[in-house]
Amino acid sequence: MKRSDIIRTIQVQFKNMRTSDAMTVLDTVMDEMIAAIASGDRIEIRGFGSFQMRKHSTKNGYNPTTGETMIVPAGKTVLFKPSRDLTKKMNG
Repeated sequence: MKRSDIIRTIQVQFKNMRTSDAMTVLDTVMDEMIAAIASGDRIEIRGFGSFQMRKHSTKNGYNPTTGETMIVPAGKTVLFKPSRDLTKKMNG
């Protein structure tokens, strides 16, 4: 599903909504989710899943082409954990 599909679905649900208004709604929700995750908060959407920031520590790695060792810097990523309901629906 693409961004435009979500916007179209919002417009179908709210029949008198303009495309620009649906885009504003989606952008606002996404901006708030990004800000929450960036500040370290956990987002839980009941029946869908949860999002949270995961920190990775610095570790030693190697370049597979040259075999040279290198340091992989610490970083952050987003972890998504699906809800039981979503998992049940996916598995039939």
